[in-house]
Amino acid sequence: MTDLDVATLRTAYDTQLRPELPDPLPAGVTVERDGPLHRVLGLDRRGFLTYQDLGGLTGAALDELIARQVELFRQRGEPVEWKLAGHDEPADLPDRLRAAGFVPEERETVVIGPVAPLAAMLPVVPEGVRLREVTARADLERIVAMEEEVWQADRSHLADALAREIATDPRSITVVVAEAEGTVVSAGWVRYLPATGFASLWGGSTLAQFRRRGIYRALVTYRARLADQRGHTLLQVDASDDSRPILERLGFVPVTTTTPYVYTP
Repeated sequence: MTDLDVATLRTAYDTQLRPELPDPLPAGVTVERDGPLHRVLGLDRRGFLTYQDLGGLTGAALDELIARQVELFRQRGEPVEWKLAGHDEPADLPDRLRAAGFVPEERETVVIGPVAPLAAMLPVVPEGVRLREVTARADLERIVAMEEEVWQADRSHLADALAREIATDPRSITVVVAEAEGTVVSAGWVRYLPATGFASLWGGSTLAQFRRRGIYRALVTYRARLADQRGHTLLQVDASDDSRPILERLGFVPVTTTTPYVYTP
């Protein structure tokens, strides 16, 4: 793709996908406004701060906005994530977040790709592996067990979050597992974003012994077919360094980066 195409995709990302708000809102989730910020409460184990842009805020005014978030979540005794895009302005925003006590976590690359060519591919999995759409709580718990083995970290919140999304609107998300001999070896989900041309892909963690066998790629193409059936034309992924090369080979284009900056009281 040309630079113009990348710029066009980045603009589509900013105008159609940001701010990243759950739609519809699951039960117990609230969204508050603070200037250009949208503050999401009750969605996950920590709060979430998102925006389309910061409306030109700089200097002391920006520091005051950041400080208000720190004070609110300090009082709540709850961590909060400020999702920072690599092209966000002003350029010194990362420095201001760090000065306020936010700590950057792993940076990911936002990639966007066309649905049609991916939907035309057959999702090919190795012998003994099958893909299956799931909604049952027991299957969500099996996804958690797989994720915890991959990451060696607590992922128990994931089952609750997915279950709430499915209960709120089962048409807004599809969860797909890859199974081998009754074990979930990989999983991913696709969110269909209303009033946009986009669907977004999440998950994709795979047990070590099942990597490099095409399972992640098959999950991508399977979910692309689901997006195509619902009329979406673009797929977006916040890609890790491991998944980005696979996605680029499938036709995805990097448009920016995203870094969670987390404040923990």
